[in-house]
Amino acid sequence: MHELTVIIDHNKLQSDTLVSKVSDLGDLERKIRAFGWHVSRCDGNNLKNFSETLRISDEVVDKPKVIIADTVKGKGVSFMEHTSIDSDVELYKFHSGAPSADAYVEATHELIERINADLKRNVLPVLQLETVERPSAKVPLAPQKLVDAYSQSLMVHAEKNSSIVALDADLVLDTGLIPFQEKFSKRFIECGIAEQDMVSQAGGIARSGMLPIVHSFACFLTARPGEQIYNNATENTKIIYVGTLAGIVPGGPGHSHQGVRDIAAMSAMPGITVIEPSCEEELEMLLGWAINNNKKSSYMRLTSLPTVTNFNLPSSYQPVVGQGVQLLSGRENMIVAYGPQMLTTAMTVAKNTKKKLGLEIGVVNLPWLNEIDLVWLNHLLNPVKQLFVIDNHYEIGGLGDRISSAIASESTIDVNVTCIGLKAVPACGTNDEILHHHGLDVDGVEKVVNEVVSRT
Repeated sequence: MHELTVIIDHNKLQSDTLVSKVSDLGDLERKIRAFGWHVSRCDGNNLKNFSETLRISDEVVDKPKVIIADTVKGKGVSFMEHTSIDSDVELYKFHSGAPSADAYVEATHELIERINADLKRNVLPVLQLETVERPSAKVPLAPQKLVDAYSQSLMVHAEKNSSIVALDADLVLDTGLIPFQEKFSKRFIECGIAEQDMVSQAGGIARSGMLPIVHSFACFLTARPGEQIYNNATENTKIIYVGTLAGIVPGGPGHSHQGVRDIAAMSAMPGITVIEPSCEEELEMLLGWAINNNKKSSYMRLTSLPTVTNFNLPSSYQPVVGQGVQLLSGRENMIVAYGPQMLTTAMTVAKNTKKKLGLEIGVVNLPWLNEIDLVWLNHLLNPVKQLFVIDNHYEIGGLGDRISSAIASESTIDVNVTCIGLKAVPACGTNDEILHHHGLDVDGVEKVVNEVVSRT
């Protein structure tokens, strides 16, 4: 196997903090050598050093080889290099997302100065730069911030319920757990980028009588530890799983990070109720239900992007398992959706259709994604002829599938169902581009709705 050369990019950092603080790798060289590999080590940020190490490694012909390339995350910009952070700083700021405007300018100046110094040293002309006016970003007015609301609500429940334990997969900022970690450090477990291990730990914690609440991105939490989630479910313990970054947007990170198959995955788990709040108010209600009322396990998917919504829940609204709430009246045509993004789209489509075609379309918020109350559904759909279900998920395995199956089992319901959701692997791009490409923006949904209602 001497033809095989493995290169380890060893920056010693997870997304938030040092690997050594979470799950120390120990003596990596000795571990690899113990398996019969030849091990070399070099400065991975130094191309000359790396190339020489690679050349020397090629001369080894009696065993497979590993090159440990020690790298510095953010190398090239002094204040972005992870080795520059103070010892008392907990989080590394530049793993993902765009830097702040000030950090961007400072980093750009530092890079330009270094490049120009090298050019001058080699008697070459300096960079000729062009200044482009950057359009100012639009700041949404009073958006719904579900992760922030979750963070606050969890703190309230943790104050009252000492059995709550929060587990995290190296995403404390993105999952809203920083306040919990700071105040309830003895009930917080940082598991690192190791969802399978985290969910296994949650199973043991639940068996001891505590209430583990497990956090990661929806795409990771419901895929990597599928076996462990299933095993926990079969042991009749209570665990709450919280998946942030759920749905098709943001689209920038690509399909590896778009949580669009989690409803299907978690709905297949015995005894787990899948829920998604539409707004901050409903989030508090559903989290309270999951902690205090549900005897079994729950999976809550959360939209991470702040969203400006165009609806309000009725003042008397209280969630009832398997039942939705009507946000806009309508009889013969109805849209069912969930979550802040798709419900806002549904409301806009309904209002546009009434204005353009004179047709009333009702809108229903159904936060229960794998539980349908058939009595409620019969009552809702009794006068309805055309039903549209919008999924922030693949059509297969989403809420549309669940409702269609429920309708098929009820001979008393006579309605045409149109499912609107993701039909292909999600594309990568800006949020508006992705929604438009997949027909999940207002224009796309409105086109489908108008085509269907115009035929009836």
